[in-house]
Amino acid sequence: MVSEDRLALSPLEVAKELGISKNLVYKMISDNEIPWIRAGGKRLLIPRKALEEWLNSGSKGKIPNE
Repeated sequence: MVSEDRLALSPLEVAKELGISKNLVYKMISDNEIPWIRAGGKRLLIPRKALEEWLNSGSKGKIPNE
């Protein structure tokens, strides 16, 4: 389990936390079905708070302006 004090998770960490495949996480990112941000050009991160809010609300998509 990933430390809860981490502000953002990698797609692999999200996959492990949700019990789904990393390929599904990447597909969800590609389809803008899960909140994500791009950091440092290539790295994709999923902010923990946004992930929790997304899971609770059923919303989808990239976090605007990030």
